[in-house]
Amino acid sequence: MYKRVLLKLSGEALSGNGQAFDPEVLKGLAEELKEIQEQGVELAVVVGGGNFIRGKMLAEMGMNRAQGDYMGMLGTVINALAVQNALEQAGVQTRVQTAVHMQEVAEPFILRRAIRHLEKGRVVIFGAGTGHPYFSTDTTAALRASEIGADVILMAKNGVDGVYDSDPKKNPNAKKFDTLNYMDVLNKGLQVMDSTAISMCMDNDIDLIVFNMNERGNILKAIQQTVNGTVITKKK
Repeated sequence: MYKRVLLKLSGEALSGNGQAFDPEVLKGLAEELKEIQEQGVELAVVVGGGNFIRGKMLAEMGMNRAQGDYMGMLGTVINALAVQNALEQAGVQTRVQTAVHMQEVAEPFILRRAIRHLEKGRVVIFGAGTGHPYFSTDTTAALRASEIGADVILMAKNGVDGVYDSDPKKNPNAKKFDTLNYMDVLNKGLQVMDSTAISMCMDNDIDLIVFNMNERGNILKAIQQTVNGTVITKKK
C-alpha cells in the first residue's frame, strides 16, 4: 500500500443537484478519507474549482486570462474549506494551506510545515492552485506531490473509470487502457492531465492512478493498487 498519497479532486466531483456542493458527496468523501487515514496513510488533497468558475471559460468570454485564473483560485479555496469542514465533522484533523496568502482563512503554503502535518497524521488540503495564473490544478497536483515526496497521485474522476483512447461517453467503442507510461500519454495526446503536469510526474517518477470516485471504496482500493482504473508510470 502506498505510504504518502496526493488525491486530486475536481470541483465538479463535489457538486450535485445543480448546487456547488452535494452534502452527501462531502460526507461520503470524508468517511472514506477517515478510513484511509486510520490505516496510517499520509494524505494530501488538491481541489479544483470548476464547480464555481473556470479561467479558460472566462477568457473565452473576453476576460483577461490572468484575472479569470485568479478568480478560479479563489473557488478552489472555497472547496478546500468545504472539504476541511466535512473531514473535521468526521473527526479528522486537517490543515488548509493556500498558495495565495489569506491568513485569516488558512495557512500559507510552507513545505516543511505541510510535511510535518502529514507526519502527525493530519490531512493537508492545498488550495489556490500554484498561486500563479496559466497553471492548472492538475499541474498543482503534480507540483505538490513532487514537493512532499508523494508516492502516487490519485486522479479521482467523476463517473469515468480510467483512461480511454476517446471519450467513452460519446464513443461506446472507446478502448480503455489498464496501464500506460507517461510517454504513451504524451505521444497519444490522451486527455489525462495537461502536458506540464504529465511531464512533471514523469520527471519525478510519481505514479498516477485514474479511477472513478463515484464508487464507494475506490480511493482505498487505488491506494492498495486493486482499483479498476488506469495506472500510469514512468516504466515502459
